[in-house]
Amino acid sequence: MAGARVPNSTLGPEPGLVEQFERSYGFAFDAFQRQSCLALESGSSVLVAAPTGAGKTVVGEFAAWLALHRGGKTFYTTPIKALSNQKFGDFLALHGAQNVGLLTGDNSINGAAPIVVMTTEVLRNMIYEDSPTLDGLHYVVLDEVHYLQDQYRGAVWEEVLIHLPVDVQMVSLSATVSNAEEFGEWLQTLRGRTEVVIEEERPVEIRHWYFAADELLPMFLRRPDGSVAPNSRAREFERRRHHGSRPQRGGKRPYVKRPRTPLRTEVVERLRSEEMLPAIYFIFSRKGCDEAVRQCLREHVNLTTTSERREISEYAERRVAELTPEELDVLGYAEWIEGLKRGVAPHHAGMIPPFKETVEELFARGVVKVVFATETLALGINMPARTVVVESLTKFTGEKHELMTAGEYTQLSGRAGRRGIDELGHSVVLLQRFTSFDTITRLASTRTYPLQSSFRPSYNMAVNLVRNYDRAEAQHLVNSSFAQFQTDRDVVQLEQTRERLEAYLATYRDRMRCELGDLAEYRQLHLRLRDAERQRPEEDGNRSTRVTQALIKLRPGDVIAIPRGKRRGRYVVLKGIYRDTDRRPKVLVLSEERSTARLGSSDFREPPRSIGSLALPEGFQVRDASARRSVANRLAELEPETTPRDPRESKELSRLREAVAAHPCHNCPELGRHLHFAERAARLEREIASIERRVDRRSGTLAARFDRVLSILEELGHVDRWTLTQKGETLTRVYNESDLLVVEALDRGCFEELNPPELAAVCSTLVYESRGPEGTRVVAGMPTPDSRGAWLEVMRLWRGIRAAEESRGLELTREPDPGFADKAFRWAGGARLDEVLGRDDAPGDFVRSTKQLVDLLRQLEEVASSPSLADTIRDAIAAVHRGVIAYSSLDL
Repeated sequence: MAGARVPNSTLGPEPGLVEQFERSYGFAFDAFQRQSCLALESGSSVLVAAPTGAGKTVVGEFAAWLALHRGGKTFYTTPIKALSNQKFGDFLALHGAQNVGLLTGDNSINGAAPIVVMTTEVLRNMIYEDSPTLDGLHYVVLDEVHYLQDQYRGAVWEEVLIHLPVDVQMVSLSATVSNAEEFGEWLQTLRGRTEVVIEEERPVEIRHWYFAADELLPMFLRRPDGSVAPNSRAREFERRRHHGSRPQRGGKRPYVKRPRTPLRTEVVERLRSEEMLPAIYFIFSRKGCDEAVRQCLREHVNLTTTSERREISEYAERRVAELTPEELDVLGYAEWIEGLKRGVAPHHAGMIPPFKETVEELFARGVVKVVFATETLALGINMPARTVVVESLTKFTGEKHELMTAGEYTQLSGRAGRRGIDELGHSVVLLQRFTSFDTITRLASTRTYPLQSSFRPSYNMAVNLVRNYDRAEAQHLVNSSFAQFQTDRDVVQLEQTRERLEAYLATYRDRMRCELGDLAEYRQLHLRLRDAERQRPEEDGNRSTRVTQALIKLRPGDVIAIPRGKRRGRYVVLKGIYRDTDRRPKVLVLSEERSTARLGSSDFREPPRSIGSLALPEGFQVRDASARRSVANRLAELEPETTPRDPRESKELSRLREAVAAHPCHNCPELGRHLHFAERAARLEREIASIERRVDRRSGTLAARFDRVLSILEELGHVDRWTLTQKGETLTRVYNESDLLVVEALDRGCFEELNPPELAAVCSTLVYESRGPEGTRVVAGMPTPDSRGAWLEVMRLWRGIRAAEESRGLELTREPDPGFADKAFRWAGGARLDEVLGRDDAPGDFVRSTKQLVDLLRQLEEVASSPSLADTIRDAIAAVHRGVIAYSSLDL
């Protein structure tokens, strides 16, 4: 790692530095800000846990100021590029261009400056590469450090904290969490003297509201004794929502209709009348955000003055000046600018960065009054508002609808209330269809949530540990993680849970006992029969995905068969009915009975395969009855054994049915009850076994996982007796979710014979991932024979890696996703934006996925196995990094 440095603690405190720094601000510091700065000045690291909007970034800014004063460096890290860009702009204004740099995947500006803003991943990579840029580093600021619990990226924060030299002082800035002391204790153990500063009070009080029908009600009321309680009147709206008020006999009570959730435009107008703008209106759907703006346009909502509209137009036009009229048309510029001029705008990941940043700037200026945003806006970007509106407290996770956590609600509502501007901030929750008022008030009254580690050893982490430490040191570092620190504390609770479950298990086993025979034996037979009666095990991947892929591959003249169901029979394919971007392809087929049909994925339980072929007559026309008759007759003449048998019918199935019927327990009058308790017992046994595995692994849990990761690297030839091979050295320089697969594909020469567009297509599968409730996985093949061959080899390598992982209880390498390959190929081939994007494609997703592809290609260029491949990669980068992709996201 980097060379020795002079510990900051030897410098000693200098009287008046904090006071001098405070005077450069236009306001007096809060006690927690002053306490944190004093701790940092005295040579201590500091953990600051404070609510959103409380001003904890002041402490990070003091670290940068202190480094300039003392002749050292400060790295200010953030979780997302947008926040890095924003902080870069802030520091430019404070310290000038000569003193400030920026390092993200997209930008590298003045990286040797004394103050450098970067994403956390960039710092992690610098540490592993022992970058000379680390020399002279005094302070590192980890903004939004609570990101370390993020499932996908959280380990990066712990890697930085574990591997950064201990003489570098840390400024860890966190949202308010309930276990800040625990996290601080771990930091103290890991990095030495660390002061924990906790601030629970917000600088601007938040008032919570419940908006039902046309009434905006306080969510809480203060009692005469000073305590606070939920508003009973709001609870009455909930009762009426479920039951309404029906007239009694004699007409004693009038009918009152059920209250409804207010329309978005009604909410906006009400907030304007109550002087509660500007507002961020959270909608957990990109399409919902865009539609909300359209609703405002249709209802002629106008929140701006003439001068504000002029300011909006001038700024927006300046920010998009580098985009062509054709690109702006594809990006929906006309609707976007019209909404902006009326003071409303969307903000979500489907927008390109210049559009999002324009919205952020105009909202910060106060000329855009309402932003309809997804929850991603709550992740650190500085866009304070007077009011936050939460349309729904449930969101789709990709599998099911879930209620947001108290921590998520705190993140959203924390945007309300602008320090130094508002006396009150407002959080408005609309009438909820499926969430009770009591649940809502619990969310609103819960201030904190626990911080949980997501640290897990990865392949890149493992090879960097091998490169920089001996085995004992590496295992010690892995065991030094916050995850291990928390795991050891959980053992007592796990043991208590196991004891309770074992008592339940004994009861269930007693109740499942059958006097006629061995119920457990009967249940196993029953389960085997049930499995046999189901469809045969499917191949890798989702059934619908595989069926769709098979449909795309069918060609005119292919003969297919459907073995059962209302479509049972044989068909000849006449033509495919789909476009390149179609997610629901169909085929037009002709049956033996001469009838035509359009078959889609819902018509097949298994992927259709060609069982033969017929040459269609030249110039065949579907409407020609004579031609149809001729083809149908030839189809009928095919040998009947070409139709696959129903896989459910087998001798094994018959044998199992006979065994179940002959078992003594089969005729037990209490069989249903016995099986019910047997199933509950089986579930408990699995749960207890899981707990036992967790307890057994508690000592050195992560070190054991590290050893399993290492064993895969040894098996695949990346590590040999704690020494990196050439492949292992390459892996240390590849930072990608599929890092091992990338290096294996590189080593096997998968990319060598590809041209630049083909390379872009194949590499896109290693970075792209269909995600989110609105993102249906796009099924696509490779665009050319060479790219298809490379793709098949990549998939073969992936299956080998996954088999090695599954045998060791690991799941590190996700399946490559071909859903972006066709777009990457066409874009790299020079196609225009309107030729690449489909009608339903989000431009922001395209830009983000393409930039991720560029990032991977740049890494591959550095580790290319041959000069010719390096040339191809450079050509691919140049072909992809153009137009809207190359447009700078910084207004410098």
